[in-house]
Amino acid sequence: MRAAWLLLPALAALSAYYVYLPLPGAVSDPWKLMLLDATFRAVQQTCHLIHYLRLSHHLIVLNYLICTFDKLKSVSSEDIKITDAVFDGVEVRVFEPPAKGDESLKRSVVYIHGGGWALASARTSLYNNLCRIMAESLNAVVVSVEYRLVPEVCFPEQYHDALRATKHFLQPDVLAEYSVDPSRIAISGDSAGGNLAAAVCQQLSKDEDLPVRPKLQALIYPVLQAFDFNTPSYQQNMNMPVLPRYVMINYWIDYINGNYDLAHELLINNHTALNVGRALSFRARLNWTSLLPPSFKKNYKPVVQSTGTAAIVERLPALLDVRAVPLLADDATLARQPRTYVLTCENDVLRDDGAMYAARLERAGVPVTLDHFHDCFHGCMIFTVWPTDFSAGVQTRNSYIKWLDENL
Repeated sequence: MRAAWLLLPALAALSAYYVYLPLPGAVSDPWKLMLLDATFRAVQQTCHLIHYLRLSHHLIVLNYLICTFDKLKSVSSEDIKITDAVFDGVEVRVFEPPAKGDESLKRSVVYIHGGGWALASARTSLYNNLCRIMAESLNAVVVSVEYRLVPEVCFPEQYHDALRATKHFLQPDVLAEYSVDPSRIAISGDSAGGNLAAAVCQQLSKDEDLPVRPKLQALIYPVLQAFDFNTPSYQQNMNMPVLPRYVMINYWIDYINGNYDLAHELLINNHTALNVGRALSFRARLNWTSLLPPSFKKNYKPVVQSTGTAAIVERLPALLDVRAVPLLADDATLARQPRTYVLTCENDVLRDDGAMYAARLERAGVPVTLDHFHDCFHGCMIFTVWPTDFSAGVQTRNSYIKWLDENL
């Protein structure tokens, strides 16, 4: 009995040590965020152990756990019709609000979910809930794209899935089937889904035969570049939940089918050193010293290696492929993009990706809204339902939907 009384405080102390992380004072719901991050870390460590034992790929196990505990039992709703379909070989989930009065056509959003190109699903409650609320709030048809994931496929297959599904939906006969106004369509996505949404929009802008084009793009804390892992936000938030820098680098490695032994090379920007000829022409397009406001740059300094490892780009050409890295697009492509919304969070390694893209689009003449949240963190917008309900999630979701409502 005495041993138990001694053991319990020790376990409590160890648990507190595991959960506690020093967080910026402005972060929304800090203790809840620590608990969420501790849960993620514990699950990820378990999945990596299974991977190490060669029982299964850690991402397959992690996604299985996410979908098992989160998948909805029912796909119906009293107010929204929810159906699963296949668009040009790609699975999608369609959310349709009921007709209102004599209204004939509705606006629409093509939504591409996040998860590091490897996790989550259009069918999980987090994204099902987000898309249902979007459909209700906007009275819009929402098409949620269920693209294939890492490790089943790697780049460029996720991009191809998102592009095929979107182009199929944009066909006039398909829009007519869902009673969608072809002049009021937005392409949107969060995190890795924001990456795919931006890449899809860029490609659609080059397709001269496309009969219908999106009116808007809305990117939620998008990941847009793998050129520089030492932007101010990457340095400032390197250990920040829910997406520390090393995790984002690993997502990139998985997406472009690389090896984890390259992680340190990427971390110190050896892949884009001054002696890497293929990277030189892109450097000005990601010059954060000229693209970011002083409040973002603070006192951080660029990390530019004079001598690096050119073989990395030769082994992984996707690092400089605009389909994977939309921030590398030339000015002419950016000038063809639709009116754009970019949501960024201060406590996020990807903050500067979105801010740089907004700055480049604006310089190219595209109307841009940069919606920055000082107390929010990566991924917060989908965390609005108990037990992962954050005030930051409701705040960002409401702001995002308000912009769509006013502009779509």
